[in-house]
Amino acid sequence: MYLNMEKIQPGKYVELGYDLYEVTSTGEQLVHQTDSDDPEKIIFGVTRGMIRPLEEAIDGLGVGDTFDVKVEAKDAFGPVDPEQVATLGRDIFEVDGKFDSDTIKPGAVLPMMTADGFRINGVVTEVTDTDVKMDFNHPLAGKDVRFKGKIMTVRDATPEELQPTHGCGCGCHGDSCGDGCGCDEGDHCGDGCGCSH
Repeated sequence: MYLNMEKIQPGKYVELGYDLYEVTSTGEQLVHQTDSDDPEKIIFGVTRGMIRPLEEAIDGLGVGDTFDVKVEAKDAFGPVDPEQVATLGRDIFEVDGKFDSDTIKPGAVLPMMTADGFRINGVVTEVTDTDVKMDFNHPLAGKDVRFKGKIMTVRDATPEELQPTHGCGCGCHGDSCGDGCGCDEGDHCGDGCGCSH
């Protein structure tokens, strides 16, 4: 009987399932989850933007092994950056000359495009008669987090998988990150993974 005894090391293709929690003074709140149908897929040591304490926690693990790591805000998604808060003219949110007040309101998460053509999510924080203030910080910026999960696959990466790709690939799904995982905003992610902002 052959047992897969491969361990995570640089260059290995890894799939992991995890729950991501925001850690507060009153407890923990689940903010992002992956599972066997939609695991986190990385090339260990190659995928950019991986949160260092998470990377260290899974180094050397094999299929079926579990991990549970708490990460301080400074090592996770970083501090809240005031430069990531923007005031935009109301007119850019008009459709056919009409401002969409049903959609553009405090708390709404809106997809926007950067000058470089990358899709990012912003949260509307304030709407005035002339402006809309939006926060483009990662939703977990300034917050401590906990990753708790299990290693599902460890194998050699194929040559195609070792090719650099756009984005970070550690909790980012598609081209939109920002719901609370850990993508590096520098890598134009922001959904909710193990990448750092």
